[in-house]
Amino acid sequence: MTKLARFLPSRNLLLRCSFNIKDAFWINSFSSHRGISSSAADYVTDGSSGRSYANYTVFKGKAALSMSPLLPKFRKLESGASKVEKNGVVLLTFWPAIGQRKYDWQKKQIFALSPTELGSLISLGPAEHCEFLHDPSMKSSLEGQVKKSLSITPLGNDSGYFVNLSVVNTVEKTNERFSVPVTRAEFTVMRTAFSYVLPHLMGWDQAVRPRQANTPASPLKQQVEERPNPDFEWGR
Repeated sequence: MTKLARFLPSRNLLLRCSFNIKDAFWINSFSSHRGISSSAADYVTDGSSGRSYANYTVFKGKAALSMSPLLPKFRKLESGASKVEKNGVVLLTFWPAIGQRKYDWQKKQIFALSPTELGSLISLGPAEHCEFLHDPSMKSSLEGQVKKSLSITPLGNDSGYFVNLSVVNTVEKTNERFSVPVTRAEFTVMRTAFSYVLPHLMGWDQAVRPRQANTPASPLKQQVEERPNPDFEWGR
């Protein structure tokens, strides 16, 4: 289940952002990347399966953040048509830094953004912040053991955002935190990519794709009404 909160900045939020920006390490990390690129886009094609993988990664002093789309899952209907069984997501992957320009690639945490959550980020104003709460084991016997919180807060002066992830594991008694400062230019890339991929995550690109003229029409079958499934909104 996903809970979404969106607020205008409060006094406490502004104080927290000011404190983070004044931190000496963050000033060095953030300012050193303003003049040069601290992000990269990767594209890989799997020759055996024909699938292609692409991501956009932001490298900063205390952590790295990578974004990549995961397309929806379809199921075949009796009529021969296909229907989205599970919406796609954008995967956010965080890695902690273990030194200058070095990251622990084994110790990663993943947060999946739904289409609705992407809409919140796309429409996020320069003085607004939002927060998403996830329980990966929702609706199971393991519910509540792991809780993830993703928050996006403004840096101030319309210069970008902090992307913060907190993962609490009550079984292992751990609390991992990641904080990645994203410049306005980097967030613009994220917003543009999210806007482009959003219809694909919902399968709309397949729904509006014209059928090839030389494809024979399937025999008409009794149409079965397909009703929206509320699990799309509340489950993963």
